Amino acid sequence: QVHLVESGGGLVQPGGSLRLSCAASGFTFTNYPMTWYRQAPGKERELVATILTTGRTVYADSMKGRFTIFRDNTVNTVYLQANNLKAEDTAVYYCHAPGLNNWGRGTQVTVSS
Repeated sequence: QVHLVESGGGLVQPGGSLRLSCAASGFTFTNYPMTWYRQAPGKERELVATILTTGRTVYADSMKGRFTIFRDNTVNTVYLQANNLKAEDTAVYYCHAPGLNNWGRGTQVTVSS
């Protein structure tokens, strides 16, 4: 029943920006914190950002100033705005609702000149 569908990834040059989207369904979206993770080839998934039900946000130190998480509860969607992208940001980006056993397919972000 729970579905998370990530979109918005693609190929971008260093210094460019992307806005990623995650459409959620099958649960009461407003009752859950939402997170963005990323996974590069050969590496573990790492947490990028969290947004609580109150709208409070938490970022990994390396993401501060370049990534912004926000949510629109009217359309059950959480977003990740990524700016000044670097080659090391290349990864598959996933959204997740803590406590729910579900991951989407992710969206590929490739930063290359």
